[in-house]
Amino acid sequence: MKALTTPTEIDFFQLVARRGALKLELVGMKRRGRTAYSICKQVYGLRGTRQRVLAQMNDLIELAHAKNRGEIQ
Repeated sequence: MKALTTPTEIDFFQLVARRGALKLELVGMKRRGRTAYSICKQVYGLRGTRQRVLAQMNDLIELAHAKNRGEIQ
């Protein structure tokens, strides 16, 4: 297991974890407090339905992967 030590690694992990929470909300899982949907919208400035926000989260993850591979600056 690798320790996440840089701010970039931590931000990427949070992005993936929030996407996972949003996926669980889409299939019906509930949680106390704020929804993952509202957190994702606020933190990343996304708009739209839960499905559209999930698609936008997937796009953000793909963009982060491309940046890590050096395809995008």
